[in-house]
Amino acid sequence: MAGARGLLRHCPLLLPQDRRGTAYEGFVTAQGRDFHIRILLPVDFQLKNARIECSWHLKKILHGYRHILKQRLNSCPDLVSFMVELKTVLEIALKNTQDLHIPRPPEYYSCLVRDLEILGWNKVAYVDTGLTTVKLKAEDSCGRQHLITLKLNAKYPTEPPDCLVDFPVPFAVSWMPQNSLIDIYNQFLAALESLKEFWDALDEIDGKTWVLEPENPTRSATTRRIAIGNNVSVNIEVDPRHPNMLPECYFLGADHAVNPLRTKLNNNMHLWDPEISLIHNFRELLEIDFPSRAVLEKSDFAKDCGICYAYRLDGSTPDQVCDEPRCGQPFHQACLYEWLQGLPTSRQSFNVIFGECPYCNK
Repeated sequence: MAGARGLLRHCPLLLPQDRRGTAYEGFVTAQGRDFHIRILLPVDFQLKNARIECSWHLKKILHGYRHILKQRLNSCPDLVSFMVELKTVLEIALKNTQDLHIPRPPEYYSCLVRDLEILGWNKVAYVDTGLTTVKLKAEDSCGRQHLITLKLNAKYPTEPPDCLVDFPVPFAVSWMPQNSLIDIYNQFLAALESLKEFWDALDEIDGKTWVLEPENPTRSATTRRIAIGNNVSVNIEVDPRHPNMLPECYFLGADHAVNPLRTKLNNNMHLWDPEISLIHNFRELLEIDFPSRAVLEKSDFAKDCGICYAYRLDGSTPDQVCDEPRCGQPFHQACLYEWLQGLPTSRQSFNVIFGECPYCNK
């Protein structure tokens, strides 16, 4: 209910089209203009697998921002958060579209070129032909490569450029008319160092465990689904501002496999030590060793869905497992939902459907 109220507050013209809340249609408003949009969510409500349909006009305006919106779909926790991000990106896109038609004074180009020369061309990754978009590259203290995209308007340097980064937290630039690209770059470097511990933690997870999802995580991604055993995994969400604290987590797998893990986590939660790594903490609390990347292959955990016989379906992996210990067959949530809906013996209570396993009939 809180999510529905939040969506109504931010996008009052976007309305649900079904009872399940998987289809929304209406308008998104930016700079006093309404743009038609339709959002289709999968049955598991995973935003990363959502489909967005819109008018050709809106598609044209957002054309240069598609990769940013895709990142936001992967990182936003719910539809309300994504719509807030979409409106922000749309505001920037509209402003830059208008700026394309504003003649830029000679001072704009001389000032921009001077700033780039002072900053150093070795830090420039891309400049468009109209000198309105600049991408700068930087390396943090651990050698990770990062990009910041600057969309400059015709009033630069009186007004700051819009800054787009692959961060898990908002990046706001402090700006005064006498500032330059060097000031933005230095603020970008400072922000990179403030997120160092967060990226260190996730890099350790990516390097020492088998991460099932996301397959190719962006720097803004805060979640990881980590393999624990055959058809057993844990999904964790790391707080970018407090990366060494106990993250939000939930287990995926058959009840007989995950219930002992839940019990251990609850009983040992007080032992969490923010001075040691996330992986080490989870080993201690859960009393397990994560499968070694040196000994096992990802295919040892990536078992295909028992219905569609594929591992990936629209980006999602099989995360629903039969509770029968002798079966343990995994399924995509969407496949299992569609299968159970077609069975006359299945029953549904609110958003949960109960029925027989397609493999063992339990």
